[in-house]
Amino acid sequence: MTTLTREEIVRGLAENREAPNGAARNAHAEALAGAAEANGDRPLFREALDNLINAYLYSSESSKMLVPFARLLQEYDQDPGAFGEWDAHSLFWQFKWVASAISDSPGIPLESAVGWLDEMERRYRIAGYSERPVREAELWLAHAIGDDERAERAFRRWLAAERDDMSDCQACELNGQGQYAVVQGNDAEALERWQPVLTGDLVCAEEPHRVLATSLLPLLRLGRADEARSNHVRGYRMARGNDSLLPSVGKHIEFCALTGNESRGLEILAEHAAHVAPLANLDDRLAFHGGILVLLRRLEELGHGRIPAVPYEGAPRTVSELYEVLHAGCLDIARQFDARNGTTRVSDRFLARVGREPLLGALPLGVRSAELPRTDAAGAAATAGTAAAVGDGAAVSAPAVVPAGFAELVERARGARDVGHPGADALWAEVAVRVEAQPEPDPLVRADLADQQALAAARRGAEEAPQLLAAVRDAYRALGRAERAALAELRLASVAAQSGAAPAEIRELLRIALRSAEALDAAEPLRARRIALAELSAIRVESYLRSVEAAGSDDQHQDHHHGGEDEHGHSELAAELTAFISAYGDVAPDLVADAEEMLGRVALAQGDPERALPLLAASAARAVTAGRPWQAVDPLVLRSGVLMSLDRPEEAQEAARSGLELAAEVTDAEAQGVVRLTLADIVLRGGGPAQEAAALALAGAHWFDQAGLTADGGAQARLLLARAYAREDRAAEAAEVLQSALPDLLEHGEQQAVSVREFLGDLLRRLNEPRPAAEQYLLAAELTKGWEDPRPQAGLAQSAADALSDAGLPAEAIAAYERALELHRLTGGAPVAEVRVLRSLAWLGLREEVDATTVEQARGRMDEAAGVLEAALAADPGAPELRSELAQTWHQLAQVLDRHVSTNEEAPEDEAPSDAGDATSPVTGARLSRAEADALRVEEIELWDRAARAYAELGPDHLRDRFQCMNNAAWTEQERGDAKAGAARVSALIDEARARPEEELPDWLLPSAERLFEQLNGA
Repeated sequence: MTTLTREEIVRGLAENREAPNGAARNAHAEALAGAAEANGDRPLFREALDNLINAYLYSSESSKMLVPFARLLQEYDQDPGAFGEWDAHSLFWQFKWVASAISDSPGIPLESAVGWLDEMERRYRIAGYSERPVREAELWLAHAIGDDERAERAFRRWLAAERDDMSDCQACELNGQGQYAVVQGNDAEALERWQPVLTGDLVCAEEPHRVLATSLLPLLRLGRADEARSNHVRGYRMARGNDSLLPSVGKHIEFCALTGNESRGLEILAEHAAHVAPLANLDDRLAFHGGILVLLRRLEELGHGRIPAVPYEGAPRTVSELYEVLHAGCLDIARQFDARNGTTRVSDRFLARVGREPLLGALPLGVRSAELPRTDAAGAAATAGTAAAVGDGAAVSAPAVVPAGFAELVERARGARDVGHPGADALWAEVAVRVEAQPEPDPLVRADLADQQALAAARRGAEEAPQLLAAVRDAYRALGRAERAALAELRLASVAAQSGAAPAEIRELLRIALRSAEALDAAEPLRARRIALAELSAIRVESYLRSVEAAGSDDQHQDHHHGGEDEHGHSELAAELTAFISAYGDVAPDLVADAEEMLGRVALAQGDPERALPLLAASAARAVTAGRPWQAVDPLVLRSGVLMSLDRPEEAQEAARSGLELAAEVTDAEAQGVVRLTLADIVLRGGGPAQEAAALALAGAHWFDQAGLTADGGAQARLLLARAYAREDRAAEAAEVLQSALPDLLEHGEQQAVSVREFLGDLLRRLNEPRPAAEQYLLAAELTKGWEDPRPQAGLAQSAADALSDAGLPAEAIAAYERALELHRLTGGAPVAEVRVLRSLAWLGLREEVDATTVEQARGRMDEAAGVLEAALAADPGAPELRSELAQTWHQLAQVLDRHVSTNEEAPEDEAPSDAGDATSPVTGARLSRAEADALRVEEIELWDRAARAYAELGPDHLRDRFQCMNNAAWTEQERGDAKAGAARVSALIDEARARPEEELPDWLLPSAERLFEQLNGA
């Protein structure tokens, strides 16, 4: 191995501190420590040991820190004076980590663990530190060995001890205190202690990451599922891929397994496949693998034991195989702890965890996950959990409790069928299950079941549907049920139309169906209804046939007047429907409701939404009056959309809410998704409660998933959910949901792809993730290159440049700004955007170097910006935005000059550097003379005064900007040795403020101005 020089080791340590946590960083840190020891430089060796301990801490190998810590402690004992104040503090701080690592390492005898704890207590006492960290370490060791009385005493002493420089941050302490409440069985107390961390009031490097994960099951046990969902979505985003947070990742996997989100859990497991190998830290391994085992056991119970999981030790594993190997390994670790601790506590807790039953049948998370293969067990579990999981106050209900008696069940099924109840299929399915157990099969029941089977085949377009329907017709005729046979005849016509049969054949079948209805006995109660249904079906199908024939005529004759034929067809259909409504209003109100909805759709097709609205309202009202509220949902949803297009949001929301309320008995998952998505969109667009919109969109996504429409309606619902979360300042959840649906959303057209990528970029910037944000903006900009209007591309290029600048990539940012500038100038109508780009370019040019050249370039950019604004103001002198931007440009130019002066001003003679070679900076070049600096300060003052006057003319909304300019000018006067001039400026502002009416005076202005006046007079 090549020996490293001291400089190489120092550089390597600096790089290692910035490296991502994990095994690679640890291996490099180990090599650097070895090289430092070989180098013989003791301070460097101590620095390398300290670095190695820190690397181990934030990884899955934290138990390895014991050896380097012992070496570092030995160095301290040999020569305490060699440790500076910070070095000594760091050493004692690391004692806490070591105490935890010892407690979490079953290979260390209990006597040694207790001895280390005693040593920590002794050293802290001698050093004058509080016993607070010692008591916390004692608590967890006592708990592990089953000494609950000692643990409780340690907990009380921990809370009673004073906080000092050696105390953990409050966020970490509250984490531990909450965890102790959980093991005591007090979830509510735990959540109360965690509250400041969960809300973000107290944070650190690993909080709230860990608390978010630990809070999941307590929240579920307390029935606070919405909070648990939120904590999972944002918490997993924080923990993902972090070696030191693998126990937290395990808790997120466990949460998924216990809430019907096994597919999501399997995806999280796949993302961490590389970490499933045996971990050096056995306690972390037990915690991480324990969460995985909860998922694997649940997947086995659902019949997924044979599906692939993730590899383990280089070999592919199914769910069942991985469960066996991880379970054996974890149980061995637990028993090692038990053997050391003299108790079965660890293995008892492990077995209890792995055996946990689901806490919820299905909790929609909003995040898209691939569907698991369907099995009987999985299907039953999903069905059982659907209604309870919706969570928006409108769960789907069955038509009634399934009767215990077979005869009553059949009667209920027939009643549901006859009124078109959505729950009829479920009742007939139960009949089919029970019929075989009946001693004497009823031929009519058999015919009814065959009817259901034929209807199902017709719905899915099966080839055998006509044969099945013909057999049903014949069976009903043989049983003397002519009214049912007539209905089968009508269905034969509908199936023929659905399968694309010849128009003549379809029309003949419709005539047969109508004759069958008309031939029913006059005393038959359903005769009039059968005739009405046949006529309405004929109207619907005939309209379809006319359109097919018109299209065929178009193709044959190349007729370019097809639009006129469409209009004629619409008019003919409208007349037929109107006549039907008039004829059958009292006979078949539900069919008339259908006709009114169709007539409303015709009006929309004719471009007459105002005529459609009352028809759709009448359709819904008639369906409700007819006792079929589920039939009102579609016209109400359609009506709400029409109202939104007419900019009548209040009425639209009322219609959509009515639709949701009436959807309680609808069993079609797609319909459930549509009504929720519609209302969510109306609420969000109307500025309504974002929380309500989020709940609706979340439930909508769930229903679309159930319908197999994840990539379609599900994607749109997730987009709306992300927007609602963003409105609620829940950017992490919004980004997680949006990223999960991104592949689907990108397939819904170029316009949406651009919008979605821009939205995701905005979210990532809010989350301080500028690099991935810039990537999204650039990808969106690429899509807009071929658009006729260059403005979207210009805006996206500018957003990308802003993000690249935030990411510390000046060269890339400059290129993006230059492109944005080129596009803004191409449009010729975006002076504000143009000047903001120019100002950004000015500042970027100063990022690496501040000297005469770069400052002159920045001044040129600022002058160019001012020129753009002055030209725009010449065309529109009163534009307040343009005047504000001009004032801001002067303000920023003054700041550029101030940066030049503060960086490059020549030091006074009594502070001149002793080495003449230091008179110039390797970064900034030649220094400014005192005269040059003073001239620049004079220019700064003039610019700030000019900006302040402009802000004053713009009114009270710009008071803060004006005050900032006056503040800067005043202090610059003071730097020139004329504090009185600056004070006079501020004094005039104070007089002006006192003369204002009190209600117009901002609370902050007078105190700030008076404080500045006092500071200037005291300077």
